[in-house]
Amino acid sequence: MSGQPDPAAPIRDTADLAGLGRYLPRERGVVPPDPGRGGGAATSSFAVPSDSSPGLPGWPAPLAIGPRTFAWGSRTFLMGILNVTPDSFSGDGLVAAGGDPVRAAVALARSMVAQGADLLDVGGESSRPGHTPVSVLDEVTRVVPVIRALRAALPETPLSIDTTKPAVAEAALAAGAHLLNDVWGVAADAGLARVAAAHGVPLIVMHNRAEARYVNLVPEILADLQRALERALAAGVAWDRLIVDPGFGFGKAPHHNMALLRDLGSLRLLGRPILLGTSRKSTLGKVLDLPADLRVEATLATTALGIAAGVDMLRVHDVGPNVRAARMADAVVRGWDPDGGA
Repeated sequence: MSGQPDPAAPIRDTADLAGLGRYLPRERGVVPPDPGRGGGAATSSFAVPSDSSPGLPGWPAPLAIGPRTFAWGSRTFLMGILNVTPDSFSGDGLVAAGGDPVRAAVALARSMVAQGADLLDVGGESSRPGHTPVSVLDEVTRVVPVIRALRAALPETPLSIDTTKPAVAEAALAAGAHLLNDVWGVAADAGLARVAAAHGVPLIVMHNRAEARYVNLVPEILADLQRALERALAAGVAWDRLIVDPGFGFGKAPHHNMALLRDLGSLRLLGRPILLGTSRKSTLGKVLDLPADLRVEATLATTALGIAAGVDMLRVHDVGPNVRAARMADAVVRGWDPDGGA
């Protein structure tokens, strides 16, 4: 009605006689008191808006990624890394090895699956600190033939594309990928989320920063990831198709990475499955003063720590040892059936 105040408009605090009052949000959804009923009804409270979710997400629902369904919490899943690059930090770039990178990728993928990998992550651009950017054309040229070959050779294995570029993601999905892995999932541009939404595929949202500048590390990581989840939802990605990755080694100094590992369990507050990628990372090398190819034991230690903290999936180079470490950690954390069950 004309002349009536807007019930949703902010209200001014008029108690400040100096004229420095604040405009405060107007309460909405208040349940008025009912003294006649007595008990808890005698005092006012808030109700959840009719168009809102309860705000307390339960355990993540099982997620179909291509040909497989991942039942989160049943065990820890392993993602094998296939770097179709000439400059991988870990020295495993299939382009740098010479020969046919597609044939090499298929051979490595077969070996990883035989050792227990649950899915494979294909990347055509190094994401190490200080890496040289790759054009869309070059990245597509690297990853698309590999994804096509893997889809033909291992049709029962889900495939992920590790990229930051929507055009590469589109080409990879057309070639047979089932999952998008965005190492810049916290970027303000939700281009990759829009691709995931358009194709109805899951999206890994990873934390990252352009420089290792923080005031309070873990709360900032959680806040950045929460905003990224909200952007992905606004772009049309379903809640149950979102996975979070804290971005170990991305936009973080070594002491940040160690602190992140100590507080890894806090990511459970986000209500989404957690992917952890520490494999052969430089922080492990700095702690032990070892090159990338001698960081297997350090990776295994972080695998066990991650599972104890509630991680759901591990992204690794050395599949066999990590599978064994994960199964042992799962037996302790998730329970072990001596008669051959879980």
